[in-house]
Amino acid sequence: MLTGTIINALAVLAGSMAGLLLKWLAAHFSSRLPAGSAALGQRLQSIIMNGVALCVLYIGVSGSLKGSNTLTAILSMVAGAITGELLDLDRRMSALGDWVQRKTARLTRGEGGASVSEGFVTASLLFCVGAMSIVGALENGLTGNYETLQAKSLLDGISSIVFASSLGVGVAFSAAALLLYQGSISLLASVLSPFLGDAVIAEMTCVGSLLIVALSLNMLGLTKIKVMNLVPAIFFPILLCTFM
Repeated sequence: MLTGTIINALAVLAGSMAGLLLKWLAAHFSSRLPAGSAALGQRLQSIIMNGVALCVLYIGVSGSLKGSNTLTAILSMVAGAITGELLDLDRRMSALGDWVQRKTARLTRGEGGASVSEGFVTASLLFCVGAMSIVGALENGLTGNYETLQAKSLLDGISSIVFASSLGVGVAFSAAALLLYQGSISLLASVLSPFLGDAVIAEMTCVGSLLIVALSLNMLGLTKIKVMNLVPAIFFPILLCTFM
């Protein structure tokens, strides 16, 4: 039920510790590092992210095959896209992130380095505000499958190394926010799961997996799909399976 979220939180903690260690090493031994090490690190990060994106694509394609009613998936995506676009969820989510940053900006104003709050807020927004977080947590709660959150854990772990090395220990505290946010979604989904039935859960998994495919394409830089505007599609199989 919460396995995926716990793994995700631990990955952020581990990545943050590694980032803080790198920050300390850079401060004490930067003069001894060979020329070009920073560029090599950036190239490695890029190729690793691409590799993980391909794995996310595989997870999405595999999950999408669990559905048995193509029409339900199509209608759900269409209805979800219309709903999400009318509500403009992508813009609202971005606005929420901007609002949180503005409200916490005064805590870091006038300081020479990054404060704990800056690292916490920045990392929390990165790890929690996104379709992959919602879809993965729902999938974990509904079916017990946490493959999506495992892939997200790797991505967040790598990102937390980078953020902690520049923003400090506040990044590690974002693991608590992630645990609370994704854990709440998974717990709610697990409570509702017995009332939905296997057919509905299978179709919800199928639609959610299609969103994972879209996320992977965005990660690879092939598309710029506003996946957040498609998130409502996950819930439409509940209605459609009742009448079809």
